[in-house]
Amino acid sequence: MPETFDTIFKGGTVVNQDGAGPRDVGVRDGRIAAIGALDESAGGKVVDVTGLHILPGVIDTQVHFREPGGEGKEDLESGSLGAVMGGVTAVFEMPNTNPPTTNAGALEDKLKRAKARMHCDHAFYVGGTEENAEDLPELEQLRGVCGVKVFMGSSTGTLLVPGDEGVGKILNRIRRRAAFHSEDEYILRERREFAELGKVETHPVWRNVEAAVSSTRRLLALAKEAGALIHVLHISTKDELPLLAAAKDFATAEITPQHLTLAAPDCYEEWGTLAQMNPPIRDASHREGLWELGIATGVADVIGSDHAPHTPAEKAEPYPKSPAGMPGVQTLLPLLLDHMNAGRMSLDRLVDLTSHGANRVFGIAGKGRLAVGYDADLTIVDLNETRVIKEDWIASRAGWSPFVGKEVTGWPKGTIIRGQTVMWEDELVTPSTGEPMKFHSSLRRG
Repeated sequence: MPETFDTIFKGGTVVNQDGAGPRDVGVRDGRIAAIGALDESAGGKVVDVTGLHILPGVIDTQVHFREPGGEGKEDLESGSLGAVMGGVTAVFEMPNTNPPTTNAGALEDKLKRAKARMHCDHAFYVGGTEENAEDLPELEQLRGVCGVKVFMGSSTGTLLVPGDEGVGKILNRIRRRAAFHSEDEYILRERREFAELGKVETHPVWRNVEAAVSSTRRLLALAKEAGALIHVLHISTKDELPLLAAAKDFATAEITPQHLTLAAPDCYEEWGTLAQMNPPIRDASHREGLWELGIATGVADVIGSDHAPHTPAEKAEPYPKSPAGMPGVQTLLPLLLDHMNAGRMSLDRLVDLTSHGANRVFGIAGKGRLAVGYDADLTIVDLNETRVIKEDWIASRAGWSPFVGKEVTGWPKGTIIRGQTVMWEDELVTPSTGEPMKFHSSLRRG
């Protein structure tokens, strides 16, 4: 009996472990059932993607959707809408909510809030603290949990573990890879006076290079001693990359599109506090170092947006009263496609950083590759379409982006999640069908 499919994506260029080439994708029961030259008559539905590229579904491994407690800035529904409009099929959401996600009840609450509301698939970090360190081995194995997140430097929210003793306590308890905001809280406290009132350009002076390097150096030493796996988030300095390169047996790293695209002082002159984030956007030498040492040499394992929205009114507060963070999940892929078209990275490297890397680093079950048997998560893009990022395209409740007005080449045309067309041509087609992600290390727990 001839093989049949629920849907065939016909005529596109597939980008996967075999490279890029003209191939069709057949989907059955939410999974990829075949890749190759497929007969249209075998598909219950045929989607013509001629002239487009089919990428593995983009996974954003760092977003802050602010729910519960910050729904005026964002919530799980609006944040995930921005994700799928930008071609993102799955997200890892952060624990610095109010109340913070530090126990089983808070995790279950997020899963309930996400059900029938989130448009993309999702997993949640549990916040690591000195108080819940003993419980982390159980918490990190719960359904829908992507791992433990620890703040070594203060940022939005109340989660903070500044000292080596507390960090070491967590590292000696966990079994999965934990993610870290790596800035030295003690240096930040000592240098607080360098944050001048009304002068956001002093943000990278206060939160200087040494604050990041000192923290990452301490973290690597503690993780090595504990035999723990770590993931260092939003690397902002060229100086941290050689340290991470020497620790690849247990440490992985993330870079954000913001740190690859913006540079001080220009970003602060143009955008003011809208360009304020932690760790800061630094000068062009660090941006180029991230490209040369992080992207080109392979030290960076993933790119995450660090989507961290605040309202325009909050961002209009005089620095340093203004909060740090910016929307980013929706612009992640357009920015990277534009960089790819400009010759800063290959398409293969882009795919590695946005899907394969997340699969490899976090052990995601059934996602992150275009291969038979995997979830039919597809990000369909037009590599040649040139668009201007406009404010009315931004779905975040915050309603703004520092990249509004930027012209980019390369645009997401469709977001397919488990075989369902969720976004097509800038329109939400199938809403609210996101599901919790699964991970190899916790499959026994469901």
